[in-house]
This record gives sequence, structure tokens and C-alpha cells, in this order.
Amino acid sequence: MNSATNGAAHFFLQLAVILSVCAVMRVVMRRVGQTPVIGEMIAGVLLGPSLFGLLWPDAASFVFPAASKPILYSVASLGLTLYMFVVGLEFRSDLFREKLRTALAVSSAGILAPFILGGGVAYWLQSEGGFFAPHVSDSIAWLFIGAALSITAFPMLARIIREHGLSGTLVGTIALAAGSFDDVVAWMLLAVVLGCISGKPMLALYAIGGSLVYVLTCLFVVKPALWKFHRRFKNESELFSLVMLFVVLGAFFTDLVGLYSVFGAFILGLSVPRDGLADKLAAKVDPLTTAVLLPVFFTYSGLNTRIGLLDSLWLWVICGVIIVVSISAKLFACYGAARLSGIKHSDSLTIASLMNARGLMELILLNIGLQAGLITQTLFTMLVLMAVVTTLMAAPGFHAACKLSSENC
Repeated sequence: MNSATNGAAHFFLQLAVILSVCAVMRVVMRRVGQTPVIGEMIAGVLLGPSLFGLLWPDAASFVFPAASKPILYSVASLGLTLYMFVVGLEFRSDLFREKLRTALAVSSAGILAPFILGGGVAYWLQSEGGFFAPHVSDSIAWLFIGAALSITAFPMLARIIREHGLSGTLVGTIALAAGSFDDVVAWMLLAVVLGCISGKPMLALYAIGGSLVYVLTCLFVVKPALWKFHRRFKNESELFSLVMLFVVLGAFFTDLVGLYSVFGAFILGLSVPRDGLADKLAAKVDPLTTAVLLPVFFTYSGLNTRIGLLDSLWLWVICGVIIVVSISAKLFACYGAARLSGIKHSDSLTIASLMNARGLMELILLNIGLQAGLITQTLFTMLVLMAVVTTLMAAPGFHAACKLSSENC
């Protein structure tokens, strides 16, 4: 058996281990009233050095040797790219028109408060040292932490709302619109960070200019072309292949100009005409992505999460402060904005609880920051724990708020 065959066999062994642990954790999470994706997030951490590598180091190094990480990273990147394409497909701009003022108020509060408090956290971490790369300036650290604390788990939020029949309600509409806007702003902040991290203004301008060209091309060239293709292509497989070609080319281009493949996939998803094509594509791409590819991403994140790095009481205090700031900033700001917009107490609390979850979107942002050399593994681990805690809080917080609400939760 040659080395290529051995490599393929080992990858399938890894995939079997990943999918098995994720399946078990999904069942566990369902039984305790949590969403399945949280089980996959936790499974990724358990398969990393924080547990598997700690209890059975020899077995962990055999299943996940260092040499295999580039392969896992490539598969994880494909999963993220396709996932963000689906997020773009499911993005509903019509929600803004229905409750524009309230949604913008909630979203703005949910961005500004974490961003301002995140600035204080970033400066504190910079003064402590060991959390950001040496070349990262205070302003870049602020932008990154601000984005990390501002982001909302929009896909997870949408799933909870659909599962509880809140899609057409006041609470569901406002939360979806505000959450989607939050994520767009967070990705814009990250794009600025990635464009400026090199310290070379021309490269930053190149990234910003390239992204503008890409967005305009998607909206005014790709979108009309897809609209025409959807009507002329009788073979759906051929149309699907063409769209996938656009996705990978978009991912390639945004990587090339100094951003990240997820930006290209997300913008392309936004550009797909809402004439039935977006729904068809989501139905084809989403199942394989969520069932197979995303668990690989969670595991790749888990392999980079080393809870053992938090080896002092002071580091755990810092981690606790980050978690408290992230929760309180988002929760109180969104609740206050909803109340000031005339939403009753129970519904405002429901919206704030949903907006506070970070979920998968946070892990995507953190992995980009780690790969770009912005943050150390210590800060990465702290922010992963923050993502897990805030996501774990979403379901019980939502149900507690729903008990006070007249909505059908």
C-alpha cells in the first residue's frame, strides 16, 4: 500500500472519529435542551489537546498527527466556504424593510457596546502581553476584539427561530434582521483588520479595492448572469456545477487580494437571485456541509484550543472578564435598545438572549485571526471558551424569556 493510500485511509479514520464523537455529543446536547451544533463545538474541543490529547496523548498523536493538520485545514476551509455561501443564500434583506428602525437600533447597540468595551479589553490585554502577535498595534487589537465581541451566531439564531415557529413574529423578524446586520458589520471590521495587519498601506488599499471590485462584480455581473442561467439551464446539475465554479473562484479571488475565502463565498451567496435558485442551492449544499465538513472545522478549532495554556489563576480571571464583558455588553445593550424602541420587556429579553449567542460565526472569525497571526493560542483558547459559554446560554436564556412572553415559544 503506497503512502497516498495510507494517507487517504488515515484521513477517513480521522473523519470516522470526528463524526462519531460529534454524533454522540449532538444526542447529549439534545437531551439537555441544547441545539446540536453546540455538541459539535464541544466535540471539537474534546478531540483536541484539552482532553483527548491530555488523557491519551499517544492515541491523540496517532489519530491527529501534526502532519495531518494541513489536510484538515484544507477540508475545514472548504466547509467554511460552503457554509458561508449558504449563510449568504439565506440572508434576507426584506427583513430590514419590515422592522428597519427597531432592527437597526438593536443591531447598532449590539455592535457599539461590545465594540467600545472590547476596546478597553484589547488595551488591557496589550498591556498584559502574550495575547496578540508583537506586530499587532493597539488599534488593530481593538478592531479584532470589537469584532469578536460584536458578532452574533446568525445561522444558529435563524435555526432557533424557525424551530419555534417565530419566523413571522415581531421577535423573530427583529432578531433575524439585527443579527444579520451584526454579522455583516463584524465581517467588515475583520476585513479592515486583515487589510491593515501587514502594516503596508498599499496592501490594505489593495484588499479594500479588491473587495469593492468583487462586490460590484457579484451584484452587477454575476447576479444577472445567474438569473439568466436559471431560466435557460434545463439540467440542474450543470447549473449547480457552474455556481460552484463561481463560489471557488470568488473564494480564490478574495484570498488573493488579502481577505479570506469566506468573504467571497458570503458575498456570492448574497448575489444569488431570490427567484427559487437560492433555495435550491441551499438545499443541495447545506446537508453535506453541516453533516460532514463543519465537524472537521470544529475539530480543527479544537486542535488549536489548549485549555492547559490557562495555567494560572490570573489567566482564568482574564478569561472570566472577557466572558462577562461579552455577555453583559451584548445582552444589556440589545435589551435596552429594544425597550427604547417600544418592545415590551419579555420580547426585548428574548431578542437580547438570541443576539448574545456567538456560535460558529465566532469560531470562524477566531480561526481567521489565528491563521493570520493576529492572536496567540492563549487568547484563541479564551475566546473559544467565550463562544462556547455564550452559545450554551442561548437556548436556556431564550426559553426563560419565552416563558414571560405571549409569543408561541
